[in-house]
Amino acid sequence: MGAENKTDEEKQNGDGTLFDLNDYTIIKEGDAEILMHAKNEVFYNKTQVNNRDMSIAVLRTFISQRKQEHEAMLTRRRTKAGNKVPDAKAEIPDDSVQHNGESNDGSEVLEDASHNESCSKPEEETKNLRGKGREELKPPRVLEALSASGLRALRYAREVEGISQVVALDNDKASVEACRRNIKFNGSVACSKVESHLADARVYMLTHPKEFDVVDLDPYGAPSVFLDSAVQSVADGGMLMCTATDMAVLCGGNGEVCYSKYGSYPLRGKYCHEMALRILLASIESHANRYKRYIVPVLSVQMDFYVRVFVRIYTSASDMKSTPLKLSYVYQCTGCDSFHLQPVGRTVSKNNSVRYLPGFGPAVSQECSDCGKKFNMGGPIWSAPIHDQEWVAAILADVKSMKDRYPAYERISAVLTTVSEELPDIPLFLSLHNLCATLKCTSPSAVIFRSAVINAGYRISGTHVNPLGLKTDAPMDVIWDIMRCWIKNHPVKAQPSDQAGSVILAKEPVLQANFSRAVASLSKAQAKKVARFLPNPERHWGPKLRAGRQITSKHVSLLGPKALNGINNHENGDGSNHEDVEEPAAKRKKTEESDS
Repeated sequence: MGAENKTDEEKQNGDGTLFDLNDYTIIKEGDAEILMHAKNEVFYNKTQVNNRDMSIAVLRTFISQRKQEHEAMLTRRRTKAGNKVPDAKAEIPDDSVQHNGESNDGSEVLEDASHNESCSKPEEETKNLRGKGREELKPPRVLEALSASGLRALRYAREVEGISQVVALDNDKASVEACRRNIKFNGSVACSKVESHLADARVYMLTHPKEFDVVDLDPYGAPSVFLDSAVQSVADGGMLMCTATDMAVLCGGNGEVCYSKYGSYPLRGKYCHEMALRILLASIESHANRYKRYIVPVLSVQMDFYVRVFVRIYTSASDMKSTPLKLSYVYQCTGCDSFHLQPVGRTVSKNNSVRYLPGFGPAVSQECSDCGKKFNMGGPIWSAPIHDQEWVAAILADVKSMKDRYPAYERISAVLTTVSEELPDIPLFLSLHNLCATLKCTSPSAVIFRSAVINAGYRISGTHVNPLGLKTDAPMDVIWDIMRCWIKNHPVKAQPSDQAGSVILAKEPVLQANFSRAVASLSKAQAKKVARFLPNPERHWGPKLRAGRQITSKHVSLLGPKALNGINNHENGDGSNHEDVEEPAAKRKKTEESDS
């Protein structure tokens, strides 16, 4: 792996110029190695190893599923052709041409096994083919729109079998130089598969419509400005991988900014991180719809400090009409934890036709039926499933079978395990501790509460977003009845009558809860004591500084005192620090407490 004679002090950049290897640190992740300068010139985030590992796992499954879908399509076509024409080959003259597919622009594509050697396609026609309707499936092409050091692109090329090409883009000259240097440093495999270009990702994707089977967006901050061009660059049936790290915006810190970027208004409920996922999905769908396209999510996760979605993109004007059925507004009570969803659209079937109509409303009255307070309205959000459980099972099986290939195996397997046990058709979730905080009562154990919901005839599961979150199809009046029954056996102190909890407890329960332990109160992972939520692997784990920012002592909470000292020592060259990074004891103690 890597360039030959790595111990030499001088190496060549991608453009042939020499550089001093002593000025760089070699970072190894998976099968790839990159050279990182001590100065913060090109963005590299160690924390994103979870993101990169998850992306590689999904990409491997995508290639496998794509191949299976293509084989199934060929089988259907051959069966159909066999039923129509028993001996089709006998009717085709030797000098004739059999048309087996079509290109993206609708033109027919030549593909006949007997003429493969004698008949060659024009270069531009071959370039535009993405495998649809063809006898032979072309290896997938991947676009990494914001490559920085190129580590992600290099890992894709070296670790994922079946990829023909990875195009790495960046509009920063230093990043492109670093990426080309790293491509050369990783040897012949990387050189043959990875290309690095200095370009604006938006312009590049717009000028390469439907050319890439996979487009990966992992920007520093919001991906919103890239979505319109990204959904056009993905081939039919291809995949868009998208990260959003502006969680303060997506989780309700700046609702007006979220609406301007994503077209949805966030709510600051306990479910805000899942709502962030659903806002991002709704935004991608909105951009896709403008081009008669729609999305099918296969995996959507919230990890560390960001959300990451994996969606497939298809083109169909008729299927696009179903989008309003997949979106909902959210009504969140300001007094208690009750929330309700209002679908944007509905359908009416008559004979063999389907009409698309606006959703019925209002979903709630002016005042909450549980506590009497007003509602905040947020959305629209994606309220359809955010995972494909068959995909999740396949990804998890692949990860477990190749655990040595994933540096972040423990973390991603834990996330995938929890995702595999989520109720797929339940948007958002409740927090048991929040319910108890509203009522000012001691909390039942999760097993007891789950059992009561199951015994009442409803489903319930955990969520990968929050260890205390519970997804259930039980309506809010049933949830509050269960809590009322719990409090009858665990009394609480009297509270002011105008508080939400007092109003809720003033009502007698209609449902008599059964708290006897249910068989399904523990998931399979819980029963086997499989780790589902892991602590951060080290201190100061989180987002790092944007490339080009000067690192000073105020960044100690992000990088840690040791990292700061190391950087300053390297810059000074004599081991002395021109800037005092040692902090007062009181401030240092406060930082340590906040990190613990």
